[in-house]
Amino acid sequence: MKKAAYNIMPGTEEILKTMGEQIKLARLRRDLSVELVSERAGISRSSLWKVESGNPAVAMGIYAAVLHALGSMDSDLLLVAKDDLFGRQLQDMNLLTRKRASRSRTRPADGNGGKE
Repeated sequence: MKKAAYNIMPGTEEILKTMGEQIKLARLRRDLSVELVSERAGISRSSLWKVESGNPAVAMGIYAAVLHALGSMDSDLLLVAKDDLFGRQLQDMNLLTRKRASRSRTRPADGNGGKE
């Protein structure tokens, strides 16, 4: 079976590894076994191991299921891309450029073309 190729930047790989470690620490702090968390999340033990190692092939839904199984930590996913500074700067740049309204092609009802 051929492994899927991912274009993951080294910095992103480190973020995934750190996230996996944090998930594992959260499980250990709660004194929950791999078997219990994987059962609660509805995944295999090997999938949980992949999450805890930061494997980029794991689907986002599995991360969400694991976080929920740890005690409703899945709401923390709302913090992902919450404050999109770069996107806001791009949006602000577009707002600063003046745009003219399009000219109306209809003539005024008085019939003199708007002249008095």
